[in-house]
Amino acid sequence: MSEVKIFSSSDIEGWLKDQTSSILTPVQAQAQKLRDEVRDSIQSFSDVGKMLMDNSSREIEKRNMRTYNRARALNKLARLFTERIKKITIPDQVSYDNLNRFAQEIQKVFIVTDIDIKNWFPRISPFFIMDRRKFMAIHEKAKLSLNTLNDFLTKEYVKTKTLEETFQLIHELHNLEQQLLQVEAEKKSVEHERAPLENELAELEKIIAELKSEGPVDQLFLVEAEIEKLNKELKQELRHLQKPFKKMRALALYRGGAGLTPDERNKLSQYLQNPFKAVSTEGTNYPVLKQILQKMERLINDGKLKLKSDKKRKAEQDIDAILNRDSLVKIYARCADVAQQEREILNSEKMAETRNRLSMFQDQTKRLQAKKARVEAHEAVKNRAYNDIVDRIGSHKKAIEKNIQVSLDQKIHIL
Repeated sequence: MSEVKIFSSSDIEGWLKDQTSSILTPVQAQAQKLRDEVRDSIQSFSDVGKMLMDNSSREIEKRNMRTYNRARALNKLARLFTERIKKITIPDQVSYDNLNRFAQEIQKVFIVTDIDIKNWFPRISPFFIMDRRKFMAIHEKAKLSLNTLNDFLTKEYVKTKTLEETFQLIHELHNLEQQLLQVEAEKKSVEHERAPLENELAELEKIIAELKSEGPVDQLFLVEAEIEKLNKELKQELRHLQKPFKKMRALALYRGGAGLTPDERNKLSQYLQNPFKAVSTEGTNYPVLKQILQKMERLINDGKLKLKSDKKRKAEQDIDAILNRDSLVKIYARCADVAQQEREILNSEKMAETRNRLSMFQDQTKRLQAKKARVEAHEAVKNRAYNDIVDRIGSHKKAIEKNIQVSLDQKIHIL
């Protein structure tokens, strides 16, 4: 089993040139020679086409009825010949692919030219016979040059095509490695931009946490927890009145038969959505709730607010307990006390100062988070570009290794 030779990407090109110079150099020299010959032949083709245009133009100017129409036809034909040949791109760098494309372009032009000659030269005959002969001689010579080039491409140059492609792959590999260095530097730059942002955000989060743990904010959190607890207790206390409340609100909103004032309707909605807020904003002994319950009692007795017997019984028991036995007095007192604590905290100078500072630091946090998101998006783009180039470098190295094994029967590995 043959030994695997190890190369860096910078060394492989020099080694391959040493290994292939005896094969590639004569082939590429012959390719350049044939390219130059074909280039000269199509230049001659272009020149003779201009000669046909000039001679036919002079004949057109004579207005000779015998030759006028044929001269115009030849002039148009010669113009087509020269315009087509001008569009052909002559390759500066000689390679199999470049010469093959070059030959195919000329082949297409010559095929169309042969069709035009076959269709039009008999119609122009017997006039311009010397001009046509000269054109045909140069055209045939150009076709011979092209045939020589095609034979060389198919029989000789194609054998070295893989080696030539390998050199192209090596050049591309070097370019990719340069791109990788550039993208790697850009990646590091973006990472350096992200790090201080993360540090600033961590510091701001620490400050915000400290502010939230300070007296007024911490007290407010405790009060809010108590409010949430009282809200749940009130919902439990008023659970048998939920259905009647909803039906009464529907009567008030859609049928106008509940007899509620606007203030009572608003308070009724509050009791459904946020019982704590409803109770804590009531007057002493919750007078609005009592007015609502008195009207509810009448609606039930009058049959306007219909409930199933079990729900009706439980609702009537709760209405009686609230109206006649002050069953909500204790929880009302607790709600009023907690609401007062909340107002005092919210209205304190210390709380105002803390809120302002919190707002300021939270705004700073939002701006930094937005900036960090933009930096991270940019970083993601650079990471994708980096990974893509790494994959392409790996693919190029494998292709080079495979081509060398196929062409030279030597196993190599590029680091």
